[in-house]
Amino acid sequence: MSDREKARWQSDLALIADAAKEAGAVAFGFFNQSPEVWWKNEDRSPVSAADFAANKTLESILRKARPDYGWLSEETEDDAERLSRETLFIVDPIDGTRAFLGGQKVWCVSVAVVHRGRPVAGVLYAPALDELFEAVEGGVALKNGEPLTVSVAGPQEISRLAVGEDLLKTFPQEFRDRVSREKYIPSLAYRIAMVADGRLEGTFVKGNSHDWDLAAADLILACAGGGLVDLSGKPILYNRPEVTHKVLCAAPAPRLREFLAAFPGRRDS
Repeated sequence: MSDREKARWQSDLALIADAAKEAGAVAFGFFNQSPEVWWKNEDRSPVSAADFAANKTLESILRKARPDYGWLSEETEDDAERLSRETLFIVDPIDGTRAFLGGQKVWCVSVAVVHRGRPVAGVLYAPALDELFEAVEGGVALKNGEPLTVSVAGPQEISRLAVGEDLLKTFPQEFRDRVSREKYIPSLAYRIAMVADGRLEGTFVKGNSHDWDLAAADLILACAGGGLVDLSGKPILYNRPEVTHKVLCAAPAPRLREFLAAFPGRRDS
């Protein structure tokens, strides 16, 4: 990566951090205020006035600042024109809408800059928790300005994994004996950030997650010493025609192979 690119992505990081904080403040104004809610026909997931307001804030700031970048957001109708752009913003104005509507604090604004299919700057802002995660390609992941690093359990320690109870039951007994299953975390992006800051050692992500759930958290985890990969161990590519993904694993780099090998029914590629 050239010095020019480093400066560019660092400038983009500052931009998206400011935008995420502004959008977070907008969303927080609706928190515990019973905003109007609609239901998406495709999966019956909720979307609220807060989601749309935060999305409008992000779009007005970011698209004005970088008119040559493409745009992909959960709350904006997809435009295939994004596929012609080398660089684009991928955003989720509120990751964890159900938690947000239920008065839980674990929700965040997710904003990433993706270049040639991979994130180069990423921010997660959780206003109700007063937490800001950020990372830039080639840099160190930060949480409220302090460096993050993944946590790797020792040989005699129990691994803290976020995984569904039904799925965990299908893993080999030897693997289950060394795992403590963490309770459900409603924001996928925040759950991956918990792997980055060491509160979790790993998580498996069910199929049908989306680019906007993952892009920012992916980079934050990578810069903290971890990886987000598919079951063949390959990193995710973003800004494809299809923005959904199959089953994924997020973990510290030294543990990825072990976690993937234990996954039931997996076949090495």
